[in-house]
Amino acid sequence: MCLAIPGKVVEIIEDTPLTRQARVSFDGVIKSISLALLPEATVGQYVLIHAGVAISVVDEEEAQETFAYLKEIDELELPEEFSS
Repeated sequence: MCLAIPGKVVEIIEDTPLTRQARVSFDGVIKSISLALLPEATVGQYVLIHAGVAISVVDEEEAQETFAYLKEIDELELPEEFSS
């Protein structure tokens, strides 16, 4: 089963025609991810991340509901690709 997790863009760290990278907060855990598929994503927005790549922009309410649900079922451990 694949799982996409919402994260908040806290910093754009590279923004060139070929590469777009950001630092994203996953409910407090900060990781670098690719924004290559979302040129419209900006700092402060929430994005849905799968396998280290942001695949869509989501609203804050949806992101917070997802975090609450994952905490409720005790599954807020990040997938291996997000582990340090």
